[in-house]
Amino acid sequence: MTTPRCAQLCLAFCGGTLSLTLGAWAAWAANVATVTQANRKFQPSEVEVPRGSVVRFVNDDGSLLHHVYTTSPGFDFDSGEQEPGKVVEERFTVPGTYVVMCGIHPKMHLKVTVR
Repeated sequence: MTTPRCAQLCLAFCGGTLSLTLGAWAAWAANVATVTQANRKFQPSEVEVPRGSVVRFVNDDGSLLHHVYTTSPGFDFDSGEQEPGKVVEERFTVPGTYVVMCGIHPKMHLKVTVR
């Protein structure tokens, strides 16, 4: 039995669309920078990421709470209290350089450069 031409075209188009969609999602998902909070420091202390990337903040600081935030014209975020062992993710959508701080530990600073 042969497949009608219309069905062949549909499968080719839908399959191509699916792989393009999955490819775009994989590229978007691949842009993740992980920053650990340990010893009351951000590690690493600087990250550079493409626009649209996620920065993942992992509280690996024993029993300490953290509170990650940044404020600047055009882009800001505030994680609220971050319990030990918890992960907070923030997508950086605006190019620029940001200083991310901890609202609980004022000596904690992270430089995020978004290209």
